[in-house]
Amino acid sequence: MLPEVLLVSAPGKVILHGEHAVVHGKVALAVALNLRTFLRLQPHSDGKVALNLPNIGVMRTWDVARLQVLDTSFLEQGDVTPPTPEQVEKLKEVAGIPEDCAAPEHLSVLAFLYLYLAICQKQRALPSLDITVWSELPPGAGLGSSAAYSVCLAAALLTACEEIPNPQRDGAPNSRWMEEDLELINKWAFQGERVIHGNPSGVDNAISTWGGALRYQQGKISSLKRPPVLQILLTNTKVPRSTKALVASVRNRLIKFPEIMAPLLTSIDAISVECERVLGEMVAAPAPEQYLVLEELIDMNQHHLNALGVGHAALDRLCQVTMAHGLHSKLTGAGGGGCGITLLKPGLERPEVEATKQALSSCGFDCWETSIGAPGVSVHSATSLDGHVWQALDGL
Repeated sequence: MLPEVLLVSAPGKVILHGEHAVVHGKVALAVALNLRTFLRLQPHSDGKVALNLPNIGVMRTWDVARLQVLDTSFLEQGDVTPPTPEQVEKLKEVAGIPEDCAAPEHLSVLAFLYLYLAICQKQRALPSLDITVWSELPPGAGLGSSAAYSVCLAAALLTACEEIPNPQRDGAPNSRWMEEDLELINKWAFQGERVIHGNPSGVDNAISTWGGALRYQQGKISSLKRPPVLQILLTNTKVPRSTKALVASVRNRLIKFPEIMAPLLTSIDAISVECERVLGEMVAAPAPEQYLVLEELIDMNQHHLNALGVGHAALDRLCQVTMAHGLHSKLTGAGGGGCGITLLKPGLERPEVEATKQALSSCGFDCWETSIGAPGVSVHSATSLDGHVWQALDGL
């Protein structure tokens, strides 16, 4: 067991292009969002394991001795295996969670217990730990907050238990794991996501693990080579929506109007493929006109998504406000409210960006200036973290 404190972070995600079309076998591009989830792991010798999640008001402590005598044979040794419904029910019993409860705070505790017991059971004795996880990502906004949480937990526990080496170098502010270690982190994070979501696609945990950009089509995930980092505004309209209901409504519209809807989905696929091509070009030979193409693709896709029936008056307002400032926006994720992204070209005047953010805030939206194409899961030195992050992790 590693004796030192570990500080780990992982990014959220946005869908750049291909939402909804991806359900029907088309290409989607997911990109890492540089709003991050941060984890602090402190080893102890007090015989307890504690989980603190200040964003959602969770503070739980367990006696390691009581967890040690549990029959954990239901957590199979060896390969990373998915938790069965029976295993999840057993974990609920251990955590003292009602059987039919699906509240986010309960699911977060369950995912932690599953990963802690499954990863640490190879140790001679389960370790005493304090774990605090704090996030810049709003929960339930379709930005991959649960995946970033699972990735941070998997990376920290695997490193603390010396299943993978700590990549931190003396004096380096941020370090990344080797490819084979990232593979293992991703596998375990996917199991954490399964505890929380039941049947996730695997895109969110993959983008949070590797960062950058990923192409997803029919269950196949591949990484884009060195995508450019793009500056964006991310806006949360705070309009709640049901992803399940929106996916079903697109399916129903496709059945009702196949000759109208099928070409729309094909066109969205072509937008994703063209965007992938332009991003590749930008790495090799960046040029101002590439941003104009990205803006056109954003506009076209937003109109297509409205035609699919997943728009919303709040998203229309977002697009109007940013267009008044010469900026281009689209929804990201399920639509029907939720979040939108706005591309910020290089050389944009600072007052223009500030005026846009102010106008969006005046609509009652939450707005962040951030970037996409961010690095994946990383380990940090204490001095490299911003004061507000350190305060959030250390304030308990």
